[in-house]
Order: sequence, then structure tokens, then C-alpha cells
Amino acid sequence: MKNIKVELSEYNPYWEEQFIYEKNRIVEALGNKVVGIEHIGSTSIRGLKAKPIIDILIGVQSLDEVPNFIDTLSEIDYEYVLKPELIDRRFFRKGLWGQGTSHLHICEFNSNEWNEKCLFRDYIRENPHVAYEYASLKEQLASEYEYDRITYTKEKEPFIKMIIAKAKTARI
Repeated sequence: MKNIKVELSEYNPYWEEQFIYEKNRIVEALGNKVVGIEHIGSTSIRGLKAKPIIDILIGVQSLDEVPNFIDTLSEIDYEYVLKPELIDRRFFRKGLWGQGTSHLHICEFNSNEWNEKCLFRDYIRENPHVAYEYASLKEQLASEYEYDRITYTKEKEPFIKMIIAKAKTARI
């Protein structure tokens, strides 16, 4: 498996249109199995540099339903990626490994996984200084781990966890 370069792109307003397009296709394919669907990740935050991959969070009643989605989602070009380390969500990719255009993260609606992903996104959107800190961190890590996307992602985790904790405190 070759190392894929971590490339951040300037914010592109077209990312929102891409999300809406994918959202409509997913909802059409899965119907009422989709309890909630959100645009998450850096492409969902106006002005933030990002890897140009649309992250989509899908909320379902139960993760036990997900095996039934594999064939249906493959018909709209989403490939199931088995990630045993993911306990509370399932992952699908659209596009080749390392060159995907969209990622689906499926979890139970209103679960901790769902709430934390939305909370992080919303906190970053509402706090421009935090968005700036996150952008700076991403730039530094993209430079440091230019050909190591796994480590780039892993190294963002402490910041993300810190922001989720702040966001939870702010809601109390």
C-alpha cells in the first residue's frame, strides 16, 4: 500500500453542493433507514482548509442494519471498508483508496458518536479563533506527515477531543 500525500485545499463553496448531491442520492437509496444525515469534517466549515473529501454522517436506528446497506450503497459507488477498530460506527468510501471523494460514517442516531461529531463541527463553526487554531494545526501536521495520512489523522485527535470537551462544558 503506497503512502498517500496529505494535501489540504483552500475552502471551496462547491463542497456544500457536493454534500447536498450525495445526501440526496443516499436518502433516495436508503429511504427511511436514514434517521439523520449531516455534513461533517473540515469541508463543512466555511473558510477552513481541508482535504477535499466530503465527510457525511448518517444516523440510523441500529448499526445491525448496516450490513443490509452494503449492496445498496455500492450501487451509488460507496464501498464498505471493514475497520475493526471502529466499534460505534461503520465506514464507506466513494472513490479509490487514498483518492476518495466522499466518506460515509454511519452510527446510531443521537449516540455519543453522532453527538460528538456534530458538536465538534458546530463548535468550530461558532468559534473562529478555534477554527484558526485547528487550521494551523492541520497545516503543521500536513507538512510534518506529508506522506503519512494515518499519522496526520491520529495527531489531530488530542485537539479534537479537547474541543469536544470544551463544547460539552459550554452546553451545560
